[in-house]
Amino acid sequence: MPSLFSLHTFKFTNKTILSVIILFIVCMTVILFGVLRVSYTQPINLDSPKLIQLKKGDSLYTVCNRLIEHDYINDCLGVKVFSKINPVVGKVKTGVYALTPGLALNQFVANLNEGKEQQFSFTLLEGDNIYQVLDKLKHATFLVNDIKTMPLPQLSQKLLLTSDTPEGWLYPDTYYYSAYTDASALLLRAVNKQQEILAKLWQQKQAGLPISTPYEALILASIVEKESAVATEREIIASVFHNRLNKKMRLQTDPTVIYGVWDEYKGDITRKHLKQTTPYNTYRINGLPPTPIANPSKASIEAVLHPASTEYYYFVASGNGGHVFNKTLADHNKSVQDYLNKSK
Repeated sequence: MPSLFSLHTFKFTNKTILSVIILFIVCMTVILFGVLRVSYTQPINLDSPKLIQLKKGDSLYTVCNRLIEHDYINDCLGVKVFSKINPVVGKVKTGVYALTPGLALNQFVANLNEGKEQQFSFTLLEGDNIYQVLDKLKHATFLVNDIKTMPLPQLSQKLLLTSDTPEGWLYPDTYYYSAYTDASALLLRAVNKQQEILAKLWQQKQAGLPISTPYEALILASIVEKESAVATEREIIASVFHNRLNKKMRLQTDPTVIYGVWDEYKGDITRKHLKQTTPYNTYRINGLPPTPIANPSKASIEAVLHPASTEYYYFVASGNGGHVFNKTLADHNKSVQDYLNKSK
């Protein structure tokens, strides 16, 4: 009997030891997984957003160690282990990525895996001309300015346009791009959008207008854009120019004069400017200038193609942000004098 009892005890002890070992392994696995999970999901420690650039040849380990060097994270243990378990985690795409306060490390790694680069914005304002756009491009973040030395005719060809200048063809909007996008590619998007809008609106134009091509509509819309400080006046201003064109009257609008002397314009239009003959001085030339003078909005194109029905031939600033419209030169001169008196 004693020998049998001893054998039974020995077997029971082995099972107990095995159970303890299994339990220990499970516990250690849970603990290890927890440690790895905490490491892999740790928040990126930042006070403000930062940008980080991944160049060709950079690995996930390289990036992770760079984060440690800047004290943005505590360790790369989770990254190293999970990238070994799942090779997809270790595959990163070159580019410029955003680091934001509180972003989890695993979320950042997912962005690197999927190539979710930081998007930058470039805004083309309504009424900006090509010279202002080209100047803004010089300061655009992470945009490759591949057109900075191009003459306007060459730039126009680059943008697949038939005109000698891209003036007027850049639709005013905010465009988003990833780092190292070519400026020409961004502008081509603006050109395509402007072309689509102009073509659609031209098909819906009002009959009997004194303009015969979509390009003439674009030219006149650019003038309306520069003259319209109040959105509700666009159609009325457009009607003034249509009325003058129908009567073979010169447009006599200051923004065209300014565009013609852009290189020397310092913010104030002078009598010398008004008397100077340029292809754009509508005090000196008949009809429309040869090209647009700015990038018009959709609203200005619509106003030109659907002008208000008025008998106005003149307008002048009211002094309150809008304009005073008149049918006769005598009334116009009176309104001009009223404006000058208010300005004193």
